[in-house]
Amino acid sequence: MKIPAGYLFAATAASFKKPGKLDLGAIVSEVPAVAAGVFTTNKFKAAPVLQCKEMLADGRKMSGFLVNSGQANACTGDQGRANCRETLNLAASHLGVPADEILPASTGVIGAQFDMAKWEAAMPALAGTLGQAGPEDTARAIMTTDTVHKLAEASFELKNGEVRLLGMCKGAGMISPNMATMLSFIVCDADISAEAWQVMLTDCVNLTINRVTVDGDMSTNDCVMALANGRSGVAIESEEDYILLRKHLLSVLEELAYKIVMDAEGGTKVAFIEVSGAKSDEDAEKVARAVGNSPLVKTALFGSDPNWGRIICAAGYSGADFKPEALVLKIGGVLVFRNGTPEPGDMDGLLGPIMKERDIVIHIDVGDGPGSTMLLASDLTRDYISINADYRS
Repeated sequence: MKIPAGYLFAATAASFKKPGKLDLGAIVSEVPAVAAGVFTTNKFKAAPVLQCKEMLADGRKMSGFLVNSGQANACTGDQGRANCRETLNLAASHLGVPADEILPASTGVIGAQFDMAKWEAAMPALAGTLGQAGPEDTARAIMTTDTVHKLAEASFELKNGEVRLLGMCKGAGMISPNMATMLSFIVCDADISAEAWQVMLTDCVNLTINRVTVDGDMSTNDCVMALANGRSGVAIESEEDYILLRKHLLSVLEELAYKIVMDAEGGTKVAFIEVSGAKSDEDAEKVARAVGNSPLVKTALFGSDPNWGRIICAAGYSGADFKPEALVLKIGGVLVFRNGTPEPGDMDGLLGPIMKERDIVIHIDVGDGPGSTMLLASDLTRDYISINADYRS
């Protein structure tokens, strides 16, 4: 794995979840880095989300991330905010970076206050792993119901040298519509302006992480944050440089987005829902999300049942403006429905093998308009119910 220059990783078990399980991690830049962030739009924003938004508001450089799993520190009021700030003070004293340059993030059960004694006890151990742990360790420390840790990397050459990017995230459930119970951290060693980095991150998140759904639920803690520390010595100066960096940041986020949906709680399928021909991108999004969030569509995906009528039905109630007779549906490239009527032939026979695949492409064309979108959606399984029924057990 090509790790971007100038970053150190840490991870330890603080017993926030279960003894012996990694649940506290950090990423530290050797020099202050340009920082950017995109956050949940939920009205109930967790304490770390509020803290990060305040810290990033003035455009100052940041030196790292502090991340825990097991407790979300959401809906915890003034005490939660105070505890969040105190964790940064604790981290600063042990990691050797200023408290106001550490961006916090948390994930876990909503409503519980931090056990600050556990934080104090864990900090020396966390600091002891700094530079000894790898990205995989930090990625494992932020997992909740994830079954695998999630990493993605990219690198490319410019005239002055190589630029590297590394991304990690957690997320498996409570996913939709904009991000989800999803924490994602990107580190890059390019030299780029704060303004350009924020615009690039927002743009790429909107095309990737914001286009996934597992269950239609939006979390209180969602965040995607990115650092660029310039340690490669390669400056992003020209439009061509910017386009190339954006291309690789997009590829990292695309891979992470796919891994989230692939690891959906109990999930077995990933549906690529493509919508075209809509009157606007907003209408296309309505169709895609109605289909991707439909329990009936999702359970049909789980059962490998080519019940395409459920897709048509969801598109019809989506609220998008289109003529029913204009809709054309293809599944796995097979034409299923057009001109208001199903295509002739043995659709069950044609679609049966496609529905058994892990990745299934559903293309819905609703007219000749300019609007389009693409959404990644999981199926809905018995295991999803079991996992979430017992989440706090």
